[in-house]
Amino acid sequence: MNISVVIPLLNEAESLKELHHWIATVMQSNGFLYEIIFIDDGSTDGSWELISALKETHPEVKGIKFLNNFGKSQALHAGFEMAQGDVIITMDADLQDNPEEIPELYNMITAENYDLVSGWKKVRYDSKIAKNLPSKLFNYAARRTSGVQLNDFNCGLKAYKKQVIKTIEVTGEMHRYIPVLAKNAGFTKIGEKVVQHQARKYGTTKFGAERFVRGFLDLITIWFLSSFAKRPMHLFGAWGAIMLFVGFGFALYLGIDKLFINPTGRLITERPQFYISLTAMILGTQLFLAGFLGELILRSKKARKDYIVERIID
Repeated sequence: MNISVVIPLLNEAESLKELHHWIATVMQSNGFLYEIIFIDDGSTDGSWELISALKETHPEVKGIKFLNNFGKSQALHAGFEMAQGDVIITMDADLQDNPEEIPELYNMITAENYDLVSGWKKVRYDSKIAKNLPSKLFNYAARRTSGVQLNDFNCGLKAYKKQVIKTIEVTGEMHRYIPVLAKNAGFTKIGEKVVQHQARKYGTTKFGAERFVRGFLDLITIWFLSSFAKRPMHLFGAWGAIMLFVGFGFALYLGIDKLFINPTGRLITERPQFYISLTAMILGTQLFLAGFLGELILRSKKARKDYIVERIID
């Protein structure tokens, strides 16, 4: 199979038939063998019924229905597990991503040997204040922190080699950082393609300004995970060693001063250096313990899914 199109959605019943027809037209005109995987992330507007109806007449349609709204990252994770195509295309279900971009994205993966190609909505039809400006700030911070030079981390239209999506694990709210996860896993040939952005035709956006706040918090998480997820003791142990060094340094100073320099001076417990020493040694010990616990958790953790699948059609 050439292509798997993975589409997470929440309450997009109005657009599903049109989106399916648009994708099918592009695929058939290019002679691709393909599948379309819809992941219904807890819709309440009849989206699942439409997916089921499409399956009855279009065998390439597959569907996953979540019991509740678990989030886009979990929807992508489930879709990636089901996908069988050599190239996986992700896109949103709101008709703002243009399926006409798929053949060139596919060519960049297969002919130019990219591991991942991310869309760049250079011209957008969103609110400049509510979405465009926060998005630019977010993308700048993501580039600086991750080292992945993309202009639009949030674009839902992306293409992947099959090996990439079968290797990485998308959890929490990390769908924005799939290129970073791929880079950390060793897939370094990451490209970008300017794609056409469509104005929303039906309904309203499911994402508000709060997603950028969550995005920046996730950026801190992804930086920590990419740097220390496999070796937490390197972070906590280093800071623990510094604090213990400071604490023992002050303790040594107090001991020498009391025994040899000023034995008739104030009691050690009346001097501020004593409390600095005590606090630093306690913090150092706690940081070492945090590092040890992190190592133990890392070695004993079991993978678990953060979503519940209610139904599958394939």
